[in-house]
Amino acid sequence: MLLSGLRPGLAKVIAPIARGLVRIGVTADMVTIVGTVGVAAAALFFYPRGELFRGSLVVTLFVVFDMLDGAVARARGGSSTWGAFLDSTLDRVGDVAVFGGLLWWFVAGGRSPMYAALCLFCMGTAFLTSYIKARAEGLGMTCDVGIAERAVRMIVILTGAGLTGLGVPYAVQVALWLLAAATAVTVGQRIVEVYRQAAQQRKPA
Repeated sequence: MLLSGLRPGLAKVIAPIARGLVRIGVTADMVTIVGTVGVAAAALFFYPRGELFRGSLVVTLFVVFDMLDGAVARARGGSSTWGAFLDSTLDRVGDVAVFGGLLWWFVAGGRSPMYAALCLFCMGTAFLTSYIKARAEGLGMTCDVGIAERAVRMIVILTGAGLTGLGVPYAVQVALWLLAAATAVTVGQRIVEVYRQAAQQRKPA
């Protein structure tokens, strides 16, 4: 994974914050829900109004907060099946809000149906990427391959939108083209990986 090298250092920063949240009675589910509501509210409020920098800043803050849910769960004794399900499900809600807010802006304020369609494509391939992994795991396989995991997708789109809000021309458009290509490649990588594992299972022992 592209961000795997950052995770040990990030975990050292997050762990004490998570322990502090646990001490005041915060649960991992609370973190997940608050993070998702914040992402969705910010994206759907700021982006359609054309406030791309402010929206990206607020969305990023809530995305970072949402990252605490796993650490909070571990601090409380371990994650649960329900918590994992809730986190994965609400991640999709956040994805819809971010791309949906930008789509709205392109249609109403940006006056660009082509980039609205590109937002829709990126949203669809992001969902397909997650579905392939979930379906593979449901069949007893693993499917963690791919160049565009969710964290990477969020970094790219929020950076592009934020830079556009600061006046950098075509930043969000470039981000969308990059995401469209990367998520399409990731879908292909995951399909190939599942096919490879399925073929291995068919081989006689």
